[in-house]
Amino acid sequence: MAGAPPAPPVAAADLPALRRRINAVLVAGQILGGLGVATGIALATVLAQEVSGTEALAGLAPTATVAGTAVLSVPMAALMTARGRRPGIALAYLVGALGAGVVVLAAVIGNFPLLLAGMAAFGAASSANLQARFAAADLAEPEHRARAISLVVWATTIGAVLGPNIASPAGDSVSGFGVPAAAGPFVWAAGVFLAAAVLVLVLLRPDPLLTARALSAEDHSPAGRSLRAGLAAVRASPMARLALLTVAVSHTAMVSIMTMTPVALGHHGADIQLIGLVISGHIAGMYAFSPLMGWLADRIGRLSVIGLAAGLLAVAALLAGTAGADHTRTALGLFLLGLGWSAGLVAGSALLTDAVPPPSRAAAQGLSDLTMNTAAGIGGAASGLIVAQAGYGWLNAVGALLLLPMAVLAIRRATTARG
Repeated sequence: MAGAPPAPPVAAADLPALRRRINAVLVAGQILGGLGVATGIALATVLAQEVSGTEALAGLAPTATVAGTAVLSVPMAALMTARGRRPGIALAYLVGALGAGVVVLAAVIGNFPLLLAGMAAFGAASSANLQARFAAADLAEPEHRARAISLVVWATTIGAVLGPNIASPAGDSVSGFGVPAAAGPFVWAAGVFLAAAVLVLVLLRPDPLLTARALSAEDHSPAGRSLRAGLAAVRASPMARLALLTVAVSHTAMVSIMTMTPVALGHHGADIQLIGLVISGHIAGMYAFSPLMGWLADRIGRLSVIGLAAGLLAVAALLAGTAGADHTRTALGLFLLGLGWSAGLVAGSALLTDAVPPPSRAAAQGLSDLTMNTAAGIGGAASGLIVAQAGYGWLNAVGALLLLPMAVLAIRRATTARG
């Protein structure tokens, strides 16, 4: 693919205002994207059960979305590497809108394989949300890079909280058009994704990645921007490898434990309202405190916050895994699980951006999202088997064990850095 046209030069005096404007657009897009994803996902398993006619297949809907997010992150990263953030993020939202439309069509005609295909395409919107955090880092000063990333992650809170609450009115809105109520949220999600795509296309100018390249003195030839070059850059940097491991392990441990927590709570007598409160607290831990994690990562260092992430996730697994019928203990464990995920994602993303040369950053960042979503998809699928065979406590134990390589490498890198 031909290289993108160079971005117009930006005077140093204009950079602070440009950073603020770019971040404002990214935050607005993230709110819309998070709202669309949360609205659709809220009733995804219900819709899958209705279309398939069995509970056994209902869990395949969110699994298809995670798989789609992982697979689609590669071409999206390739497009951004070649043409910039703006076309890549906008196209991802458009594919997500198309996927939502396919889900609605599948619900109307009762075609389950088509529904799964639509859910996979729907996952492109999550890929756009994830890549937006790296777009915020493109023009950020190195000492403020983690805070820029954390601001975009924080913006997801708004959509994640609002989305499930508008799922019901979204379902009611399509009742007179022959569309199943459980598919209504996907109609609304498609509209929200289209709005996000237009916002990014119109306002994300100049492109942050292309502008960063124009301001850099390094070689930005197409050969150095390939996905293969991104993989080579990660392999060549111990810090980049740690960053990739941190993001993947934090995400996998969080997804695996969170996925089966509602089931465990139900087995111990929790009703739907209590389960919803626990998951809401978990989501608050994931997103609401990300600015704090970004500030800490810039202030005390990426490695220290990675160590904090490992500690929080380990304590979360201990609390949730030993809670039994103590729902308060489970809720605290899930809140800390979200907090640990936030620390790992923000610090790991900032460290990856620091450790990889600018020409290869976009490719390495796409590789990061592919790795974290693939690992989480496997973890989410395996979590049900572990709970069925050994119990929820053992699932948390396995999640804690996953953290060991991350913690050991972080300690080793910190020791080397001090030496």
